[in-house]
Amino acid sequence: MASTVLSPATPVLTDHYVEHDSTIPANAGQKIKLFVRERNGTPTGGPRRPVLMLHGRSVCALAGFDLQYKKYSWAEELAKAGYDVYVMEQQGSGLSTRPKMDDPHNVSPTPAQQRLLVPNPNATEYTGPVGYAAQLNNSQSDWDEVDTVVDFIIARSGVGKVDLIGWSAAAQQLGPYAIQNPGKVRSLFLVAPIFPPNGRQSAPGSDFGAPVTLPVSTPTGAFGFPMTVGTKSGLDNAWKKDLLCPDQREAGMVDQVWKAMMAADPIGATWGGVVAGSPEGLNRVRNVFWWGWNKTTVPLHGVLGDKVPVCIVYGEHDSVINTSPSLGLLYFSTSELYNTIPGTKKLMFRLSCAGHQIVWERKAKLLHTMSEHWLKDGKVFGEVDGSFYRDEDEVLTPL
Repeated sequence: MASTVLSPATPVLTDHYVEHDSTIPANAGQKIKLFVRERNGTPTGGPRRPVLMLHGRSVCALAGFDLQYKKYSWAEELAKAGYDVYVMEQQGSGLSTRPKMDDPHNVSPTPAQQRLLVPNPNATEYTGPVGYAAQLNNSQSDWDEVDTVVDFIIARSGVGKVDLIGWSAAAQQLGPYAIQNPGKVRSLFLVAPIFPPNGRQSAPGSDFGAPVTLPVSTPTGAFGFPMTVGTKSGLDNAWKKDLLCPDQREAGMVDQVWKAMMAADPIGATWGGVVAGSPEGLNRVRNVFWWGWNKTTVPLHGVLGDKVPVCIVYGEHDSVINTSPSLGLLYFSTSELYNTIPGTKKLMFRLSCAGHQIVWERKAKLLHTMSEHWLKDGKVFGEVDGSFYRDEDEVLTPL
């Protein structure tokens, strides 16, 4: 009997606003909207294979995963490969609800931050205490939002599990989420993951319970304001720290990325700049209080590397994800994450000539291909487990 050949469909773009009962202290219990972009590339007549992509702390998901410049849209490339791809924004990011964040009064009251808010907008009067003196999101609220979107995808797709892809600090949401919900997660693909081996522990006697009563504000250990702001030059300067190879980044990429970030933040786009009425835009960044992602929680219940296979990819010049153990909560280690994952269904790749912003660098296409192989076969470069370095000659060396 001849097998049926499925003809690929043209990916269909649909923007959703998924309702969610907020668990952020700033607006707990309110109905809010989580922005979710879907690029459905399911072949005609074929079963849907949904993939959910989640951003990190300071870059909105649309700029990170759906950059409309050349072939940098990871979501679009996966959709063209036959996947039903969803890109979500959490509260306080992108086009999702931003509770208590539109007022410059709620930005950090430091002189450096205040200077960025003059003259666009004219925030010279905001010199007193902030209106909401606490962080915005927290681990539980982040997990709750991911769960709402996963349930939305499962209901819409008619499947039982979703593949998860996260960049940078998204590991702090998706890792614990997968451990707590293995029945909903097919696999986990982490790019440049933030992993603090000595990160905040959960409440005594619980796996993932909040270690403190929320919200937490200074001086008790977290933030005294719900958001901070970043500049275009700040993005460029941070990125340059990782640019150690010729042509690692295409010319003009900072302009393309910044344009996409401002398009996803109509308020932030009107802030910043030294000329009144001519804003350059500021990136509004949510302050988050995280716990439950550390060397104690990763092995819990034997989920990661077994029920949920894990693939980790990072650039050799990434200056963000591997730091000194002397930094306490800010000690990050990719190798410790890999080694702490208990199961055998785990892969890790360090890529030559790539940094933390690998999704916008020349290795982006390689990253797309690796994720396609992982989703399709559960292996990359023919490998099913192990840790490797891939050099410029495409040679794999075990780490």
